[in-house]
Amino acid sequence: MKIKVKPALLNTFLIIISLAMMFPLFWMLIYSFKTYPESYNSILSLIKAPFTLNNYIDAFSSDSFIRYFFNSTFIALIVTAGNILFCTFVAYALVRKEFKGKSLLFATIAGVMIIPQHVIMIPLYRLMVNFNWINEYYSLIVPWLITPFGIYLLHQYLIKLPSDIEDAARIDGAGNWYILFKIVMPLCKPILIVLGIYTFLGNWNSFLFPFLFSNTESMRTLPVGLTFYMGKQTIDWGHIMAGAGISAIPIIIVFLIFQKQIIKGITAGAIKE
Repeated sequence: MKIKVKPALLNTFLIIISLAMMFPLFWMLIYSFKTYPESYNSILSLIKAPFTLNNYIDAFSSDSFIRYFFNSTFIALIVTAGNILFCTFVAYALVRKEFKGKSLLFATIAGVMIIPQHVIMIPLYRLMVNFNWINEYYSLIVPWLITPFGIYLLHQYLIKLPSDIEDAARIDGAGNWYILFKIVMPLCKPILIVLGIYTFLGNWNSFLFPFLFSNTESMRTLPVGLTFYMGKQTIDWGHIMAGAGISAIPIIIVFLIFQKQIIKGITAGAIKE
């Protein structure tokens, strides 16, 4: 029995859900444009209070904030590029090549995805200490250059691609590297964009490991740096929200530019032709 829902009722429901999801963003923006927003005892009085750009000016004029922004951008871009490249290599080998222990390797990769990050926190920290990588870019980049999720995602996409074009290219004398970069990766463009966006956002918003692996101001990322606006007695909500607003700009830009590719990549393979 199918339940028919009127379009007007469905649209109303979706609008309510959208407003509920957008309210935290609205609240963040209101706070970021106010001086001492925590001093107001109602939403109405907060909205009526004079708007100011001082919180954003203070953030941009702070050398430490610019450094946090650079660190987050640099780390996220390098890790994203690494995931796109190395996850493609591994997934392609698992799909197209035959070697001993392949099934066990893939099962291990899939099994690692269920392990929470908090479980590897202490072993990974000790490893970084042994490598003398604490407070270095290596600790914030190298462990995340390839991820089980990225391998699994690309594996499931590649396994559905026919190998006819690759076989034809081999007959014409093309090597493995040419096939991988000129044929396979262009065909995987939708899912590579999805992986890139997922990886970039995950690293841009990462807090736990950057907090563990950096103990100086010059190595902090944005999520870690923003926490230092919280004092022992008071919390500087205005500057925190201004910083959070600035840190949200790259995420919004990424979604606006790649929204079509995200939808295409997520739904790729869902409809059989």
